[in-house]
Amino acid sequence: MQTVKPKTVPKHLRQYTVNQNYENYTPINHAVWRYIMRQNHNLLKDRAHEAYTDGLKASAISIDHIPNVDEMNESLAPFGWGAATIDGFIPGVAFFEFQAQGILPVVDEIRQLDNILYTPAPDIVHEAAGHAPILADPEYSAFVKRFGEIGMKALATKEEHDHFEAVRHYSNLLEKGNATEEEIAAAKQQVDECEAKITELSEAQIVGRFFWWTVEFGLIGSLDDPKIYGAGLLSSVGEGANALSDDVEKIPFDKDKVIETDFDITKPQPHLFVCKSFQQLLDAAEELAESMAFMQGGTESLDKAVKSGHTATAVLSSGLQITGTISELLKDDNEEAILIKTDGETALAFEGEQLQGHGTERHQHGFQAPIGHVTNIDKPIEDMTDNELSNHQLEIGECLSLTYDNGLQVNGEITAIEKRNEKVILITLTNGSVSRGQDPLITFKEEPFDLAIGTSVSSVFAGAADGENFHTVIEQDDERELESADDPLNDVYARIRNIREHGPSVEAIADSHSELNENHTNDWLSRLELFEMLHEIAPDAPLTATILEELRQLQTLSDDYHTLIERGLSILD
Repeated sequence: MQTVKPKTVPKHLRQYTVNQNYENYTPINHAVWRYIMRQNHNLLKDRAHEAYTDGLKASAISIDHIPNVDEMNESLAPFGWGAATIDGFIPGVAFFEFQAQGILPVVDEIRQLDNILYTPAPDIVHEAAGHAPILADPEYSAFVKRFGEIGMKALATKEEHDHFEAVRHYSNLLEKGNATEEEIAAAKQQVDECEAKITELSEAQIVGRFFWWTVEFGLIGSLDDPKIYGAGLLSSVGEGANALSDDVEKIPFDKDKVIETDFDITKPQPHLFVCKSFQQLLDAAEELAESMAFMQGGTESLDKAVKSGHTATAVLSSGLQITGTISELLKDDNEEAILIKTDGETALAFEGEQLQGHGTERHQHGFQAPIGHVTNIDKPIEDMTDNELSNHQLEIGECLSLTYDNGLQVNGEITAIEKRNEKVILITLTNGSVSRGQDPLITFKEEPFDLAIGTSVSSVFAGAADGENFHTVIEQDDERELESADDPLNDVYARIRNIREHGPSVEAIADSHSELNENHTNDWLSRLELFEMLHEIAPDAPLTATILEELRQLQTLSDDYHTLIERGLSILD
């Protein structure tokens, strides 16, 4: 069998990655992972899509300890996938580009013991145990990659970018568990204020809803007998167990219904959509793509880019790609765009490759591109052969004078002509101007003006055409430690783990139990692990009954404790 090389993260996406620092995971962290995975393996193996259990083994994911992402990267390679560690929330454009590249972004942190049932913040349980296993299914894998290609091009509004940052801050406060009530209230208020400013449904929201109700919280099969494939369900002890109950409404998958349905990431979902097959999802994704700016082009798509206030790319009919922050459009009397303006660093590319000499250094203060048909020239300039260019005096050293049907006028001395794939994409001028009627819009003398060639805008999408060259790579500080590294309770969990791995005895278990009773009276998970071992080696021992009674007492402290302990005990039975 031919060896498949592990995936390598593209340079411009490395700014979102971090070292896993595997040694920083505490014994409590591993115990949390083990509890969730035992629940998933035992309670969901008959409820999840058939690829789930097999995928757990194939993707190097152990039930007993947190996975090493480097090992996952190698194990996923035969399925055309890899894995990379990221630090929490990342922008949607980047997240979907990881998927388009066949790389699963895995958050390095793990939920705290207090949030074991459900966490609003992404963590390694969600990514590794939820997303990774089913990627072994070829049909599902193809859908996720294709949806990544679609999602990375979705345009959001500036208000949504602000809302994303507010939600990230709020969910991180909830997960960390050390924020004050005032800090949480202030963060929630900021989320609400940002959300109130979002007044229209953008492409990014539509894509987000589609992703949420499929990849994150999707069911597959029939309404009477659905199976779980959504990562949010497979990684949540609470929602995964309840997903197939009558308490959760099951709705037949319908693309339009899905994108009309909003969601709340901080609460369990009251309803779920059931698709018939993964092919149905792929077909719906392609249908969704047809309505998006990257396939529609035109003025409406450019308007979406202006509203985003972030990096976007406009593709002209010649194939020239203009990447920057599209800040303004000059329009004609019919409200059609005739001039595109970008602010700040801009780059030009063709077929995803930056043009030599046309990076952000040359266009650091923005770019302006007239678009439209040229009057009195039957053939678009972009389609002209060298002879045809010469016949129209469009040669280096000649004086260019163009009048567009929309009223724009361009003149200047030609100093360079750029062609790609037999297409004229750029003409560089000096000593000239761009005007409309009597109004000069741009004037240039000795400094060059690069005239973009294109009669129309064929595509507009979020992000850069050539991300490797456009984005500045920011080195991340990896000097981070996961929470609770110095918690004395970790010593107890470490001893319990050692007992389990090296042959449990009643005497060793009794010593750890004494430590719990002396210093950690309300810790339920450590007692559950002790009871699990005693249930195996000494089910009739007095200590077994004692710990079971303590667990029953802890169940009375809260509804969560009752649920968690009951589910832990049910596995043993």
